[in-house]
Amino acid sequence: MNPLVTPTWLAARLQNPNTIILDATLPPVGVTPLIDTHARYLSKHIPGAIFFDIEELSDHATSLPHMLPTPEDFSRSMSALGVGDNTTIVVYEQESVFSAPRAWWTLRTFGARHVHILDGGLRAWTEANLPTESGHVHHAPAIFHATLNHKAVKNLSQLKDNITNHQQILDARSATRFNGTAPEPRPGLSSGHMPGATSVPFTELVEDGRLKPADKLRELFLAKQVNLQQPITTTCGSGVTAAVIALGLEVAGAQNVTLYDGSWAEYAQQPESVIEKSS
Repeated sequence: MNPLVTPTWLAARLQNPNTIILDATLPPVGVTPLIDTHARYLSKHIPGAIFFDIEELSDHATSLPHMLPTPEDFSRSMSALGVGDNTTIVVYEQESVFSAPRAWWTLRTFGARHVHILDGGLRAWTEANLPTESGHVHHAPAIFHATLNHKAVKNLSQLKDNITNHQQILDARSATRFNGTAPEPRPGLSSGHMPGATSVPFTELVEDGRLKPADKLRELFLAKQVNLQQPITTTCGSGVTAAVIALGLEVAGAQNVTLYDGSWAEYAQQPESVIEKSS
């Protein structure tokens, strides 16, 4: 099933009380001064949308960025936001494709049954001359039971098994970080890549501010010799843009996709990790 929906599809369901819209915009990496995406949300959002703060909804018991919280914590957070077990959820972001797929993946990994992404995000919505509003939005609390799908996420040990067994690993970071010719944004981490990994910069999956259509995604993965019929693990710097690849793989028809949550932030700081560089 294609998880992408159009502005017209969402507009027809805007008044449905069982539909919850989430703005899941993270500030773009490397842009200074830091963009306040929450302030932008308050200034303009799709009517009824609430802010899904990926940073706030991550595990704060670890120093690693954006890690999945516990199911118990996620259950409480979603229930408080008004997201229920049978809610139809539509995730979007304010510009292009960057962080909304992480929210989509997180919700699905915790058992949400009906999760979609607004194709083109807020920009497509406004270009369709659909209404926006400003200010805070509150929904009545709901009941969400989060159950972690262990098949959707890999830990460090499982990732190293992937490397040993030469399974497919797709890395969403830039080609220069992958090759080791540009530094990592996190201090103290070497750039480079995992043995056997394939460079698939997430920006190559995006065209005109939205995910490329399925046929173009299949062409891209084929050109990189990715076998969509075999297991694939996605990774990036901190687990966010790895979800862009996971989304692209699903749209392209892949069936067995997992995400390495610790990503490069975890892997590269392990003394025993093998880091390869290429020009």
